[in-house]
Amino acid sequence: MLFALLWSLLVYSPICHWVWGDGGWLKNMGVLDYAGGTVVHISSGVAALVAALVLGPRVRRESDRFEPHDVRLTVIARASCGSAGSASTAVGARGDSHAVNAVMVTNTAAGMGALTWLTMSWLHKGSPSVIGAVSGAIAGEVGITPASGFVDPSSAIVIGFIAGAVCYGAILLRQRLQIDDALDVWAVHGVGGTLACS
Repeated sequence: MLFALLWSLLVYSPICHWVWGDGGWLKNMGVLDYAGGTVVHISSGVAALVAALVLGPRVRRESDRFEPHDVRLTVIARASCGSAGSASTAVGARGDSHAVNAVMVTNTAAGMGALTWLTMSWLHKGSPSVIGAVSGAIAGEVGITPASGFVDPSSAIVIGFIAGAVCYGAILLRQRLQIDDALDVWAVHGVGGTLACS
């Protein structure tokens, strides 16, 4: 545990901040990553998968149902996240002219991701849910993050659709493999981030 903490503080955090902050380094590698999708989403998804595999499933009784404690708080938390925040920070920090476009396409991809997830859930389970809409919106945001400064709204619709569909499929795969990732970080951030950066 101590080693993991030291590794995070001394190695992982400085490298992540350096990579995210130095867009020129990523561009030299042929990668355009406007809002840090490579560093943030893929690394968090892989970390969640490793943690879920190492810790194993939660102990539960047959009567236990692991659902969000408060759906309202889940929706509020969803409303407060996204690349739009990164874009507004970028405007202040770097004067980035792509920031307004990033806000628009992030919102568009999130909306399409939510609609895609709701539709797939409706077809698969017979009913959509608010949590599904939130998950789909986050999948859309994850999918658009690296490209948010460079694509137009029509591309954002396509990206949101693909991200929503692929991440929904990743949730089904996770369930089939019986991996207990409580927040579906691997399925949404890990898989969606990998898709977005490929």
